[in-house]
Amino acid sequence: MDDELRERVAAAGEAAALFNALKHGSDPDVGAIMGPIMGENPEFRPHGDEIPGVLAPIVNEVGEMDEAERRERLGELAPERLAELEADDEDDDRVLPDLPNAEDGEVVMRAAPNPNGPWHVGHARMPAVIGTYKERYDGEFICRFDDTDPETKRPDLDAYDAILEDIEYLGFEPDRVLRASDRLETYYDHARELIDLGGAYTCSCSGEAFSELKNAGEACPHREKDSETVREEFAAMVDGEYGSGEMVLRVKTDIEHKNPALRDWVAFRLIDTPHPREAAADYRCWPMLDFQSGVDDHLTGVTHIIRGIDLQDSAKRQRFVYDYFDWEYPEVLHWGHVQVDEYDVKLSTSTIKGLIETGELTGWDDPRAPTIQSMRRRGIRGQALVDSMTELGMSTSDVDLAMSSVYANNRDLVDDEANRYFFVRDREDAPAVALPIVDGAAPAPETGHPPLHPEHPDRGDREVPAGRIVVESPDLPPEGERVWLKGYGCVRHEGDELVFVDADIEVVREGDVDVVHWAPAEEGLDTLLRTVSGDVRGIAEPALAGVDPDTVVQFVRVGFARIDAFDPEATDEADGPNGAEDLLAYYAHP
Repeated sequence: MDDELRERVAAAGEAAALFNALKHGSDPDVGAIMGPIMGENPEFRPHGDEIPGVLAPIVNEVGEMDEAERRERLGELAPERLAELEADDEDDDRVLPDLPNAEDGEVVMRAAPNPNGPWHVGHARMPAVIGTYKERYDGEFICRFDDTDPETKRPDLDAYDAILEDIEYLGFEPDRVLRASDRLETYYDHARELIDLGGAYTCSCSGEAFSELKNAGEACPHREKDSETVREEFAAMVDGEYGSGEMVLRVKTDIEHKNPALRDWVAFRLIDTPHPREAAADYRCWPMLDFQSGVDDHLTGVTHIIRGIDLQDSAKRQRFVYDYFDWEYPEVLHWGHVQVDEYDVKLSTSTIKGLIETGELTGWDDPRAPTIQSMRRRGIRGQALVDSMTELGMSTSDVDLAMSSVYANNRDLVDDEANRYFFVRDREDAPAVALPIVDGAAPAPETGHPPLHPEHPDRGDREVPAGRIVVESPDLPPEGERVWLKGYGCVRHEGDELVFVDADIEVVREGDVDVVHWAPAEEGLDTLLRTVSGDVRGIAEPALAGVDPDTVVQFVRVGFARIDAFDPEATDEADGPNGAEDLLAYYAHP
């Protein structure tokens, strides 16, 4: 191998080693880069036995560089390969696929909640994904309340605002907010137009009778009514002259369609139960969701629809209406259902509502409830949930959301800000133990001084009284053994006392003693920590009295929690906002 070829091998090898190291986030290996080099440079192949010797020192040099140095050097040697890496990095960040036929500034998407109650965790997926696409395409996010069923999915008047608050918590703001129950006259106008186009007819068949005809592929006897008669009967429906079940308006499709669910489907029905909203209480003729949603999607300019894979028939039904009106149907993406682990309560608005009504849950923000309100009260940030939902992608298969992924995302968001405090749990299976600290070979300090945050010494220390303390019983060492009290020092368990040894941290570094948290027995705060698994009581250090409600802290060795309320006047006899506790906190996660 001559000098010129050696230089070319070295240059190609360095670029390949840098690319390999950056792509895989590890040190390069001669064997890993030999193949690509030989493939891209056939003239190197006759010298295959010499090339490893040329590459070895180069690979070692790259191995000693940090990432920034590797990127800078690759940019000098092969800027096109650095650009390739950066493009891959960008694709990795975009876990959601690009929308089909989407143009910047022209994408319009909608979330269409039924406001029959506040949102559970699964509901967060739609606004998380739509909001992310809105930002990607500089598009528009519509929130449309599909509240046209005042009976079986009766709207909850409080849910309208609650859902908008949930969207805000997730970090998004709809560009438009619509209520379908405000738009009945619009739906009536389009129904009349559809009748005039010969695309709809009034039907007084019973549900059972029509089902038999439909399944047999036979036409309803009312199908060939003239448009004038249909108009008159539809007007009577709107005026409330029929009772529930006496008359419906059907969209005329294909009575022999291979899918019976698409045959002459119902567009309007009569409901005697008044709508809970005063503005809609007088209406009795209500559109079915497929008609209402289809009309609204067109009128509001929706370009892309996301819906569950189980709702594929909705698009097929709506296309009949679109064809009559000569409208262009939006792009449709389907996805599977999302399931959430950890909770014992089903992801169901009606189930959660029932448990609240029976008193098994204290409300929609009970930490045991799989709701967005609960996550907010626990101190979990909306962005953590959005990130986890978008990471699920757009699979048409059912997907599982591991709450551990939400917790990991939230930990990244709050860890740097959350100051540290001690909370000693007093559990039935592991009661807290109270013991005095007494002088030993050296006088026992009166207070401990643990840092507010171990990575931010500039925030200072807390002062924790240390006369008589409580520890969790599993943390109490056997008699004669030592333990390190965080922020205080080393003590030995002797009888009913903890004897101070010294404050030399070397025993911890040597691994000779366990490190535990603690709290003052007398000065500590009686604390109630509400968790997904149930309530936990215990003693927290007094410095927490100065922490503002809604602050997220880390209880050392327990986990992150949101401070909810502080009530220094609480007593065993008191029945204040926290019961008999001084402090109320909600557990977020480990």
